[in-house]
Amino acid sequence: MSLEIQKTLESSYVMHTFGRSNVDFVGGHGMTLVDDAGREYTDFLAGIGVCCLGHGHPALVEAVRDQAERLMHVSNYFYIEHRGEVAALLSKLANDDMDGARILADAIVAGHADEVRAAAAPAADEQVWETFFANSGAEANEGSMKLARLYAHRTGNGGNTIVCLRGGFHGRTLETIAATMQDWLQGSFKPLPGGFVACTPNDIDELRAIFDKLGSEICAVMVEPIQGESGVHPLTREFMQAAADLVHGVGGLLIADEVQTGIFRSGKPFAFQTLGVVPDIMSLAKGIAGGVPAGACMARREVADVFRPGDHGSTFGGSCLAVAAAEAVLCELVRGAYDEHAAEVGAYFAERLAALPHVDEVRGAGLMVGCDLDEEAGDAHDVVAALLDAGFVINATGAHTLRFLPPLVCEREHVDALVSALADVLA
Repeated sequence: MSLEIQKTLESSYVMHTFGRSNVDFVGGHGMTLVDDAGREYTDFLAGIGVCCLGHGHPALVEAVRDQAERLMHVSNYFYIEHRGEVAALLSKLANDDMDGARILADAIVAGHADEVRAAAAPAADEQVWETFFANSGAEANEGSMKLARLYAHRTGNGGNTIVCLRGGFHGRTLETIAATMQDWLQGSFKPLPGGFVACTPNDIDELRAIFDKLGSEICAVMVEPIQGESGVHPLTREFMQAAADLVHGVGGLLIADEVQTGIFRSGKPFAFQTLGVVPDIMSLAKGIAGGVPAGACMARREVADVFRPGDHGSTFGGSCLAVAAAEAVLCELVRGAYDEHAAEVGAYFAERLAALPHVDEVRGAGLMVGCDLDEEAGDAHDVVAALLDAGFVINATGAHTLRFLPPLVCEREHVDALVSALADVLA
């Protein structure tokens, strides 16, 4: 279907909730997207951090094809293949146990059931993380907040207030909009669910003042280790540690929203590991299944075990197709040393960007990179449009901020090509 026909159909029948660029992508391979006219583009957005293995990766394509031919969905009333394996891999990764994850992934790929069971078995002193499978980041965050409040109700301090950060983004449901401290997102949808308090990122004094005022009314602090939608703004180690200390001091929990930052994007399995502070609960989505819709709420076992049958659920969460895709993606990432690759190429990318004219600041970790442009560069959205014309897909999060979330298969030569094109646009 041509771009013009697609535009005509969508203008009549699709709700106008997005301002779309004038391109219709119909195919892709690796770092490359292909439009309806056969033109190729280098992808530095990856479906907003989703397509972590790029487009058409053989391991993911084969897993989805094989699973679709066998069984796509039953329901969460039954056991299914791959779900336990994915949860065990995620637990190893949450502990930053790359050796353990690699041994487990090797056994999964080899199809050796006894070796999988042995590799997945936790050691006596190993922290076990349990997973609830969802369909999206918003659902994963809803699950995280429900779990935090349930924990407070059943075994914690009895509080129900969640401290969230200004400039954050946690989803588009009413509850996650309420947790997203941005007025422009909230204003048209009030009244919103209550129980949320805003704090300025990296302002420890303000955070302490909130705890001095509310104390054990607070059941959780919810943070993104790196705020993506605000323009790639990392939290400091000091703030993350203060958040953990303060919330644990009143009997509450620390929630890490790793929807955009997780699954090796930061150069570690999860971005909290770059800050040296371990949360009690975390939410995942985007890259977890490489493009198949999937999300997850993970928690330390002692927290997760407050959930009982009937407390939470999902029709499609953890479906046969989703967990087969997630297993293929995680095994490929673990066995392919993508943590090291993302860290190395991301550092090179940041260095190249910082040397460009009209670039004021570069931020991020691994292959989650943002840069601020000066006033002379013009509107960042115009830069995005010019780069699309030049064959590169990127994103702007504001009038002066560019965001880059390329697939983790990104190489230095892709970075060089983008930086050269960006230099021409900014000249």
